[in-house]
Amino acid sequence: MLDEMSVLQNNGTWDLVPLPSGKFVVGCRWVFAIKIGPDGTIDGLKTCLVAKGYTQIFGLYYGNTFSPVAKMAIVRLFIAMTTLQQWLLYQLDVKNVFLNGDLQEEIYMEQSLVLLLRGVF
Repeated sequence: MLDEMSVLQNNGTWDLVPLPSGKFVVGCRWVFAIKIGPDGTIDGLKTCLVAKGYTQIFGLYYGNTFSPVAKMAIVRLFIAMTTLQQWLLYQLDVKNVFLNGDLQEEIYMEQSLVLLLRGVF
């Protein structure tokens, strides 16, 4: 959790501001996952701070949504091409991903309890 918070803070993901009157706060929560290796042992732990976006109303708090996801057909095509061309194929695990897009809407999210306990803010 501390690593995730450090990366979010270093990337300038948010600005801490007082909540203006009449604005809605989106909650947040931590999502935890255990990464299992090919032999069945615990390979690592993963955590992610996510906004509770389901509390927002389309058209009132936000407009369009976009989530880039690779379709499985494209993944299969890529693997087939590497096999046909006899290219080496490597796998990697991305620890943190950030989209560098500018939001049109103002979004206010509650602070994580971890930040409050550590005295970061």
